[in-house]
Amino acid sequence: MTNGAKVAVLGGGSFGTVIANLIGSKGEAVNLWMRNAERAEEINRTRENSRYLPGQRLADLLYATADLEQALADADIIFVSIPSQSFRDVISQAKHYLRPEQIVVSTTKGIEANTFSLMSQILADELPDNPIGVISGPNLAKELVQKQLTATVIASEDEQVRTAVQEILHCAYFRIYASTDMYGVELGGTLKNIYAIASGLSAALGMGENTKSMLMTRSLAEMSRFAVQLGANPMTFLGLAGVGDLIVTCSSPLSRNYRVGYALGEGKSLEEAVTSLGEVAEGVNTLRYVKEKADELEIYMPLVCGLYEVVFNGAPVSQVAKMMMLNTQSSDVEFILPRDAG
Repeated sequence: MTNGAKVAVLGGGSFGTVIANLIGSKGEAVNLWMRNAERAEEINRTRENSRYLPGQRLADLLYATADLEQALADADIIFVSIPSQSFRDVISQAKHYLRPEQIVVSTTKGIEANTFSLMSQILADELPDNPIGVISGPNLAKELVQKQLTATVIASEDEQVRTAVQEILHCAYFRIYASTDMYGVELGGTLKNIYAIASGLSAALGMGENTKSMLMTRSLAEMSRFAVQLGANPMTFLGLAGVGDLIVTCSSPLSRNYRVGYALGEGKSLEEAVTSLGEVAEGVNTLRYVKEKADELEIYMPLVCGLYEVVFNGAPVSQVAKMMMLNTQSSDVEFILPRDAG
C-alpha cells in the first residue's frame, strides 16, 4: 500500500486522537470517529481535543465525525482505539459498512469481560474476511503528541498489514517494528497494566530502587509465564511490547494504571482512585479477569494474587508483601530452569 492511503481512526480518546493527528500531520487524510457529535464538531471548529489533549493543535487533514458510515467509507486502514468494554459493540456496528479488503488494526490494550477475548480475537470473530493486526508498545499518548522519539510493534500474520501500518505511521519520531506474534504482543500490552498498578502503589509507599527492579523483573517473569500458557512466544516479551511497555508503564506517572496504584498506596479506596483519574484504567478490570483465568488454569502468579487482595479485598499492603516474600523461592528464568526445579 502506497502513500495516499485513506485512514479512519475509531475512538476520540488520547491515543486515538494522537494516531489520527500523526497521520494527518504527514499529509494524509484521516477521519476520527467519536460517539459525541458535539465534541466532533468542536474538534473541527477549534482544531483541538480539549478533553484529552488540551492545548495541542490538531492537523488540518484530520476530520472528526460522529457518523460511523461516513468515517469508514473510503478508508483503506482502520485503527480501533475503543476501550475494551465497548470494543465489540463498536466493531459489530462498523462491520455493516466495511469491505473485505479494508485493514483493521486494534490499538486497545485490554481483555473483554466474560469471554476473556483479546481485541484481535474480537476482530477475528466479527470481521472474518478482513485482514487484521494489533499495535502495542511503550506509547504514552502525551509524549507521542509532543513528538518525543517513540517506537511500537505492529503484529499481524498478514505481511500486507504489517507493511501498510509501517508505511502509514512511520515518521521522524515514531518507529514501527513488526511481529507475527499477535497474541504475545497483545498480552504484553494488556498484562503490564496490572503491574503498573503494583508499581504505582509501591512508589506511594516509598519503595527503593532494588524493590522497583525486583518488582519489574518478577512481573516480566509472571507475564511471560501466563502468556506462554495461552500460546504466545516467550521471546516476544524481550521486545517493545513486553519489557519495553512494562518499563514505561511501571516508571511513569503519565500511566493511568500507575496513578491508580499510587492513589491506592496513599490510602484511597479503589472507587476514589478511579474517580480521581477521570479516565479508564484498563488494569483494574484486567487484574480481575487474569486472576480468574490464572486460577482456572493453575498458573503461578503471586503478584497478581497479592495485588488482587489489596485492590478488591482491602488487604493491607504490608501483609501481602510479607506473604509474597515468604513464597517458596524458585528459579530466576523458568525458560532456562523450570520453576519447580529451582
